[in-house]
Amino acid sequence: MKNSQRRPLVVGNWKMHGTLVSAGDLLNALRTSLQQNTAVDVAVCAPFVHLPLCRELLTISGIRWGAQNVSAYAQGAYTGEVAASMLAELGCHYVLIGHSERRALFGETDAVVVEKLRQALAAGITPILCVGETLAEREQGSTEAVIAGQLAAVLSALPAGQLAQLVVAYEPVWAIGTGKTATPEQAQAVHAHIRRQWAAAQPGQAEALIVLYGGSVKADNARLIFAQPDVDGGLVGGAALDASQFCAIVNAAEQAWNH
Repeated sequence: MKNSQRRPLVVGNWKMHGTLVSAGDLLNALRTSLQQNTAVDVAVCAPFVHLPLCRELLTISGIRWGAQNVSAYAQGAYTGEVAASMLAELGCHYVLIGHSERRALFGETDAVVVEKLRQALAAGITPILCVGETLAEREQGSTEAVIAGQLAAVLSALPAGQLAQLVVAYEPVWAIGTGKTATPEQAQAVHAHIRRQWAAAQPGQAEALIVLYGGSVKADNARLIFAQPDVDGGLVGGAALDASQFCAIVNAAEQAWNH
């Protein structure tokens, strides 16, 4: 049974894909196909350069938009960085923070993740905090310990009022872009673990916490995953670049919630 305190959320992470033409075509297709949706919150996290286009094409829709990264600094001589205040000016509602690709490829530590969370929250943007384990860590039986460490760094650093504004996304690193997907039971087990740890640190918050699954989510597996009691939607990668696939995933979230 789904908890009435939570509303399903499906977020598309475009990663480093798209031209102005293809991004516009995709946004228009989503706007047309999802204009009747009222049961699921939907957002796209686009590359920085496509955010003005998101604002232009999605403002009159029910679809929100966000960024895939944000600076840990408010302003200053940080060439190549984009401040949270700049994202807020572009109407960003969400920002991904701590994605496994940022942690693994660009060396982002838990301490950097915390600073980015602070910047996003100060600008009024909802952070989507990404956590997850590698294949080696899962095979070693360290999944819960790894995720507990990633969460503890945040839970110990931010006050309760800020923690209540976060969304968490569980992304098993071994299932991102590999075609492998956690089974519904595996996803549920980790999502329940996240909620238990949150409850231990912040009693009263955990039942309202939105926890998304991210890891090769597709139209053909979304409904079974979303049907799990502690899975509140998805952070969608490759399938988010295909309007029909992404809309089918949104529909799967709606069906899971209504049944």
